[in-house]
Amino acid sequence: MRNTRREFLAASTATLVFRKQAVAQTDAWAELPRILQRIKAPVFPKRDFDITKYGAVGDGQKDCTDAITRAIAECSRMGGGFVVAPRGIYATAAIHLKSNVNLQVSTGATLRFLRDPKRYLPLVYTRWEGTECMNYSPFLYADGQENIAITGEGTLDGNCDAQNWWNWTRSQAEARRRLVDMGARDVPVAERVFGEGSYLRPSFIQPCRSRNVLIEGVTIINSPMWEVNPVLCTNVIVRGVKVNSHGPNNDGCDPDSCRDVLIEDCLFDTGDDCIAIKSGRNRDGRRVGAPTENVIIRNCQMKDGHGGVTIGSEMSGSVRNVFAENCKLSSPNLNQALRFKTNAMRGGTIENVHFRNMEIGEISDAVLQIDFNYEEGRNGPEHPVVRNISLRDVTCKKAKYGLNLRGFPDAPIRNVSLDRCRFDNVALANVVENVEGLITTQVTISGKRV
Repeated sequence: MRNTRREFLAASTATLVFRKQAVAQTDAWAELPRILQRIKAPVFPKRDFDITKYGAVGDGQKDCTDAITRAIAECSRMGGGFVVAPRGIYATAAIHLKSNVNLQVSTGATLRFLRDPKRYLPLVYTRWEGTECMNYSPFLYADGQENIAITGEGTLDGNCDAQNWWNWTRSQAEARRRLVDMGARDVPVAERVFGEGSYLRPSFIQPCRSRNVLIEGVTIINSPMWEVNPVLCTNVIVRGVKVNSHGPNNDGCDPDSCRDVLIEDCLFDTGDDCIAIKSGRNRDGRRVGAPTENVIIRNCQMKDGHGGVTIGSEMSGSVRNVFAENCKLSSPNLNQALRFKTNAMRGGTIENVHFRNMEIGEISDAVLQIDFNYEEGRNGPEHPVVRNISLRDVTCKKAKYGLNLRGFPDAPIRNVSLDRCRFDNVALANVVENVEGLITTQVTISGKRV
């Protein structure tokens, strides 16, 4: 009788915990309208500054950098407007946006970036894989600006390939090690000087320390590294962007220590993670202490890539309040659909991450992976925190794993819930190590209720 009573009490407690968690996850989605109210696209005066009137020629040969720079400067000086690239191919080096400027790449227009690394000097403040430094300018860059945009139906061509920029991956190891070491020792950022001889590739689009950022409509190809990488920005919209770039570390969209971010109606076909949410690496990320928070991802399509919607691995400043819904993910060359990467060097907290109405076709690895053993794994002093993760109405047609969840014994993953999910044609059993509070309801994997 005592055993029966104990079992009854345990079952009742589990039911109560589930009900409380289910209510909490339902209530979490109520935050969505409040976040969206704060995310507003910048508005620009209806004035056009045609780059061809400043000397740009769309023949793919003439260097148009100075012409574009003059158009942006005058547009900003006049109070803002649209710097327009009409139909044609415009060769250019780094473009630096200024406040109240919308760089409009028209239908049939291509900005094709020059291959000479010296054209991306002088060095600028940047974050490289989550550590602050002085490095080559990103191809499209802004620092400390307000109301900026890159829009239009044209193409941004990084002009990178196996012989240009991408081959630097073979030579960057020493500089990468030095940079991480500088971050660990709190070397002043102004003294973390890289650039020539270091082989640290710049990101393609990187607005830094800016407010009211819009990137809309453009197609991005042949990126040097991370493609859309806002850093320490507030109020960011990435909408209707098409990314097709398969170089090394060619993440599609990486908001890094940003607040109030909307990523919607985008297509990602990449050489790395499609979306990777970040907030700085190791001690340097914790020093800056700026989380990425209030991120909405919706109506996006993910094809090739390492992860579809990813958080990490550079997330030492923490990530919270992420909502992803109504996305389609499918490719035999897409590894994980929903992916969390951290370890005992990153530390940080990932919390309140919610997925619903996600349609996953074929992927090569796990539907949901939470991995504390990424890169350095247990080799570090930190205790990463991952908690309050929910999946609702998520389906998958083919995968290696349904769940691959691996926490640490002294830092378990906490509170993961799945509701009304169906994963078909799953090859291997779930991996669940050091997880507290895994709750499933109306979940089937390969036809079996779990």
